[in-house]
Amino acid sequence: AGAGHGPPPGPGRRNVIMTEKIIIFDTTLRDGEQSPGFSLNMKEKIEFAQLLKRLNVDIIEAGFPISSPGDFESVKAIAQQVEGPQICGLARALEKDIDRCWEAVQHSKRPRIHTFIATSQVHMEKKLKKTQKEVRDLAVQAVKHARQYTENVEFSTEDASRTERDYICEVVEAAIDAGATTINIPDTVGYSNPWEFGDLIAYIFEKVSNVSQAVISVHCHNDLGLAVANSLAAIRNGARQVECTINGIGERAGNASLEEIVMNIKTRQDFFQFHTDVNTEHIYPASRMLTRFTGISVQPNKAIVGANAFAHEAGIHQDGILKERTTYEIMRPAAVGWTGSSMVLGKHSGRHAFVSRLSELGVTLEGPALENAFNAFKELADRKKTVFDEDLIALADEQTRSVEQARFVLQDLFIKIGPDMKPSATVRIQANGESLEGSGTGDGALDAAFSIIKQLTGMQDAVLADYNVGAVTVGTDAQGSARVVLKKDNREAVGRGTDTDVIRASVKAFLNAVNRLCTAAEREKVVTPSV
Repeated sequence: AGAGHGPPPGPGRRNVIMTEKIIIFDTTLRDGEQSPGFSLNMKEKIEFAQLLKRLNVDIIEAGFPISSPGDFESVKAIAQQVEGPQICGLARALEKDIDRCWEAVQHSKRPRIHTFIATSQVHMEKKLKKTQKEVRDLAVQAVKHARQYTENVEFSTEDASRTERDYICEVVEAAIDAGATTINIPDTVGYSNPWEFGDLIAYIFEKVSNVSQAVISVHCHNDLGLAVANSLAAIRNGARQVECTINGIGERAGNASLEEIVMNIKTRQDFFQFHTDVNTEHIYPASRMLTRFTGISVQPNKAIVGANAFAHEAGIHQDGILKERTTYEIMRPAAVGWTGSSMVLGKHSGRHAFVSRLSELGVTLEGPALENAFNAFKELADRKKTVFDEDLIALADEQTRSVEQARFVLQDLFIKIGPDMKPSATVRIQANGESLEGSGTGDGALDAAFSIIKQLTGMQDAVLADYNVGAVTVGTDAQGSARVVLKKDNREAVGRGTDTDVIRASVKAFLNAVNRLCTAAEREKVVTPSV
């Protein structure tokens, strides 16, 4: 693999540029999903993996199979149902991890095992309590064991940016000799910078004698805000695979953002002289789907997918854009699937327009879910003057939650508040076909409603860890969107709800979180690696 150096084309240069491919390894469903507040259930993971397929990423790291029965089943289901990309599972350098990983990914037509072990001195001494030789031997054994199942084996040197360089080279060379076809060099704690990290990759190419027998990959974290810059520096110095996530989600401050990596390479192909196979028009829908599933929005000024990414308010910018878009836009919004405007639907809009717009937004509903969502859209259109894209996404999300989390369903809610009375609430829910009802008072209407739901569902010891509410769109008739985080024992669940009544939206979110807590034991992680 070449280092990718060389001066960029000069002004006016029109020569055709022959470019090398950069492999896009998406770890949204593994590293991204294990971060607090971002957990997805199996149905959401499969739907998101199908969108990653349309995005045309090369590899989907679907999860960490040995971490829990739920994660194993999710990886297995994705391997069975998602064709096209390689389906990868993570495994520590332990035979039991690798065996479990293979049980899950073997159902894919293109399976990959990704095994890892820490190589930095602090990790070896404090966490693993092993010597350099012991760690190198474990790495070799793990790769050899994985090769018994598949030739597609990736090996990672965890915390590489804080590892002695010559030792990295020693372990990498041994892993390639053992059969690893991809070697990942992770900046696990986001410690490095572009100059240092690029130089590390160049050093590996210089010192590892068999480096040409494997693809060199990088996996950078964003603790110092340099994950994308470090990844691009690595590409310039020989790396040909980048591990990244949609919206840059992940442990702590997150991972390198897929959309930023891909659009840097595409927009500045004259400089990088590489390409990816990503269908970039699916980037914005993928970002919106992830936001819909997690209830966590991206910041407005987030590059590529933020609400303001293509907004121009300054007068001089607006004037330039009107005369020639390239004056202040270096990429077309449509190139990432961003239309720049919402299709406004109303009560006279038909099913075809409704389904068509959902599809453009990356949302697919079928059967009863579609019927219920369309009926909800009609009801909302009667209450609102106009229905925006954000409303449609909220409706689809509400329908998805009602289908998948049906243990407890809200039937009725009555609130009483006044200047001379203590706020009270009456809540009626359906539980396994039985109607349950309770009444009580609280410090506020929501406090009363939440307390009743706890009693009716047996969740008295659940703790409200976070609660926020906002408007889905602008206007006094906008839907309210609520997000609730509940904690019970060692588990945490995020609930979401939308409604034109913000109190009802909040109660829906609370009940959604309760439903998720009821099934969270299956998804509870045994270990949480941060390769």
